[in-house]
Amino acid sequence: MPDRSTERDTRSTADVVFDQLYEEIASLHLLPGTKISEAEVARRFGVSRQPIRDAFRRLGDLNLLNIRPQRATVVRRFSMQEIENARFLRLAVELEVIEAACAIWDQTCTDMLRENIDAQKAALAQHDTATFHDLDYEFHLLICQASGKPLAFDTIQSCKRSVDRLCVLSMSHDEERDRVLADHLELLDALSAHDVPRARALLRHHVSRIDKVISEIHHAHSDYFQ
Repeated sequence: MPDRSTERDTRSTADVVFDQLYEEIASLHLLPGTKISEAEVARRFGVSRQPIRDAFRRLGDLNLLNIRPQRATVVRRFSMQEIENARFLRLAVELEVIEAACAIWDQTCTDMLRENIDAQKAALAQHDTATFHDLDYEFHLLICQASGKPLAFDTIQSCKRSVDRLCVLSMSHDEERDRVLADHLELLDALSAHDVPRARALLRHHVSRIDKVISEIHHAHSDYFQ
């Protein structure tokens, strides 16, 4: 009979390794194209290779690692096609969410989103990019929850993850973070006014910001792309 406590420990270890490697890849501490091996990571964490293998598999499922049998595993380079597909899917879903949110938006929703925006402002004042990035995720999650479509955020989050590493590069500039915050404030105003056309237009503009970022990064770091 298997030792279930050992199974729990193994899963817990795999989660720790996954979270740490995800953060290092998303933050570009591990750059696209970087080779990474199970043996090296196992030595680093002081664990067996099984939880490392599990973490690698999960990162591969997120298209963050390119796992090649009998060859070195590498941090995946950006794929323009995958980025474009993710952007298309995210926009299609979030436009529906915004429209649904406008129909039922109330003062409680406004207060909830205002609190998030105030926290964004505080993060910007402290030049805390990581916290601002997390609050950006929360902003979109709160709109999904307020719209009565919380599961829609699973799709939005998956799509956002495909460009997280690009966002890290763009969010390193104060001007870009300021523009994102300004977009969020305008979206809140449109939602509070139940203005569906304006909210949809603002969301399209907000999501399209990544297009310029992708173009600039592709020009400056073509080796990051497939």
